Amino acid sequence: MEQKRAIVMGATSGIGQAVAKKLTKEGWQVGIAGRKLDRLIEMQRKDLDIVAIQQIDVTRDNAPEQLLTLIGKMGGEIDLYFHSSGIGYQNPDLDAEKELATVETNALGMTRMVLTAFKYFESRPEREGQIAVISSIAGTKGLGAAPAYSATKRYVNHYLECLTQLKHIKGLKKLTISDIRPGFVRTPLLNDGGKYPLQLDVEKVAEEIVRKVEKKKQIITVDWRYRILVFFWRLIPRWIWVRLRIISK
Repeated sequence: MEQKRAIVMGATSGIGQAVAKKLTKEGWQVGIAGRKLDRLIEMQRKDLDIVAIQQIDVTRDNAPEQLLTLIGKMGGEIDLYFHSSGIGYQNPDLDAEKELATVETNALGMTRMVLTAFKYFESRPEREGQIAVISSIAGTKGLGAAPAYSATKRYVNHYLECLTQLKHIKGLKKLTISDIRPGFVRTPLLNDGGKYPLQLDVEKVAEEIVRKVEKKKQIITVDWRYRILVFFWRLIPRWIWVRLRIISK
């Protein structure tokens, strides 16, 4: 059987790095990308199943071209594009630089890369393909302590829903789009001094993500406790929600 091939964007730390490692353990050939070239080189040195690397900054206009270059390094064929490139801050003081950087990376950068992946798979309708994107439970409701982060994650949720509808319109029956919504995961993203409840181990999160991605699940909320939490969040009326003091400082 031909070895499956995946590209992991944002593989130099956090969930992206853990997922890249888990995929290689599950027998995938993996190409990795991110902003920090030294970390990409180090990861490839340690894992022979990481067959290609590419330095990519998703906020740059040349990022789509660089993604296609990485696909070329993978032999021109991939089965999975996994997007885990994101930033976030608790920002109740509304520091403009933080807000705009979050939008640039999480919304514009994600769109730039995912539409490139979508068009790649669209050009190969006969081949099984999958786009999987890390969003967050933060997209469920607006979080006043992290406005840009929460809003961009809601954007990701809706964008992937739109692409899922679009792939049906276009008759792309072999393309799966997966929206992955973790709760608080113990990664460098949470190193902002905040106190986050129910923190999840990144390795266990990666195991659950890879298992469900391989099963072609479309909505993946990690873990079961957050599935319950999100269910109840959705029941809270807006007029009550906006008056809640939800902050982790």
